[in-house]
Amino acid sequence: MKNKMKTVMHGALILSLASLIAKVLSACYRIPFENLVGNTGFYVYQQVYPIYGIGMTFALTGFPVFISKLIAEQESPGEKLQVSRQVFVILTVFGGACWLFLRLFANQIAVLMGDPQLASLLRSVAWMFIFMPILAVGRGYYQGIFDMKPTAISQVIEQFVRVFVIIFVALLAVHRHWTIYRMGTWAMLGSTFGALAASLNFVSFYTKTIWQFPHEKKQSYFSLTKRLFSDGLIICLFAAMMVLLQLVDSFTVNNSLIASGVAPMVAKSIKGTYDRAQPLVQLGMVVAVSFSSTLLPALTDALQNGKLANFRRIAKTLMRISATIAGAATCGMIILMPDINSMLFGTSTLSTTISVYVVSVLVITLISTYNSILQSLNQFKITAFGLILAVAVKALTNSFLIQHLGIIGASVSTVLSLLVALGIVLCALPSTVKNLFFNGDGFVRKLIISLVVMLIGVGCVTHGIGRLLPFTRKTAILISICGIIVGAGLFVLMILVQKMFTIREWLLIPGGKKLIKLMTKIKKRVNKIAIR
Repeated sequence: MKNKMKTVMHGALILSLASLIAKVLSACYRIPFENLVGNTGFYVYQQVYPIYGIGMTFALTGFPVFISKLIAEQESPGEKLQVSRQVFVILTVFGGACWLFLRLFANQIAVLMGDPQLASLLRSVAWMFIFMPILAVGRGYYQGIFDMKPTAISQVIEQFVRVFVIIFVALLAVHRHWTIYRMGTWAMLGSTFGALAASLNFVSFYTKTIWQFPHEKKQSYFSLTKRLFSDGLIICLFAAMMVLLQLVDSFTVNNSLIASGVAPMVAKSIKGTYDRAQPLVQLGMVVAVSFSSTLLPALTDALQNGKLANFRRIAKTLMRISATIAGAATCGMIILMPDINSMLFGTSTLSTTISVYVVSVLVITLISTYNSILQSLNQFKITAFGLILAVAVKALTNSFLIQHLGIIGASVSTVLSLLVALGIVLCALPSTVKNLFFNGDGFVRKLIISLVVMLIGVGCVTHGIGRLLPFTRKTAILISICGIIVGAGLFVLMILVQKMFTIREWLLIPGGKKLIKLMTKIKKRVNKIAIR
């Protein structure tokens, strides 16, 4: 049992690291991409990106997680491979249907998005769904036998190839003076090239393992399909929550801006500028979610061994780490937004709109962390209902708010929909994981004080440098770097001074033991200096 847990923890660490690299790549490439192709070029890419994002969750997180659960349920190696074969057949039919739908109805979907010229991009992104079954089943099988390396390697390869193709296409488009739609069509093929490269990692699995092993007794295709598109699809859609909200934006923002009297070309530029928020939100979430994900195997182990007190303690630590990091990232980005916007994209346009949008970092991090805890309890319905309601609220309020408030209405709608989902989750939480924040130790009060001190410190830095130097992109870079250093330093200092985390909580945090030793050394030196 101990060796199995050690394997699970080691695998989770490998997968978390690969996921971190992939997410950072996925967020960061958009910054040079936007600088190369401009706001309108970025708009073209971002309009179709949510469809890629949904396909990616099918192949990377949603279906592989559920397939790994199916594999783990099987007793013999033959049964595991038999289930893999059957799921591969089901997903091949599903992936083919997605490909056919996008190829046949690209023109109609583009018209609904308010831009018929997007049809070529939709046909281009369709090809990645052909590779989705290969990746989903390959990753799911190896995760089901607790071998995380193939998934981790394929994940990193996929993102490296995809990002390389996209940046290469952007450079080529600028050099050859391509239209933004031609550029977008070729950039979208980056997802297909990435999926193809990642699929090569599973060639031996398909040629030497899955089809060579003798066939076992088959399960019912009907029951497998039902499970795959009920529980499995819920995991997929939740993993794609932010992408689904972006998909609503693709169908409503451009149309709503034009309906409110904005010229079509101006509307496209505004939508492209508004989409600058996406990589910032991704980066903010990466640190908070990835840092705490290493605790999830320990959470599951505590529950399986009936250690409810330990389970609750780890869950509380998980929530507090996530809230602390996400809170700092959110507040830091908001106060530095004009400078971050200028530093990354060259102008501070729509900084207020983007600042409202990045509040999503804190809310979606809390939802995701609660979802992870609930998954370990095998409770999916709460977050599934919250997800459906969030997308419904976004769809119902987006156009109305944009037409009455302008583009900032889209940001307000996103945050509002996520708050509704969080409210649903909090109201329906089982008693096991209630009151993870409010239990009499003043954690929330301490967190708020830490954030206020950080905001005041960063505000003084930005105001001081801003008064001394003229506002240029170089000044924005200087302000952003100084603000991040001062803000992070003050925030960590306030965490330590207020003793926000107990020794036991520090020990649960990856690297916490080393940090405790460092703090002990610093205290000893301070005491020696004070005695002298």
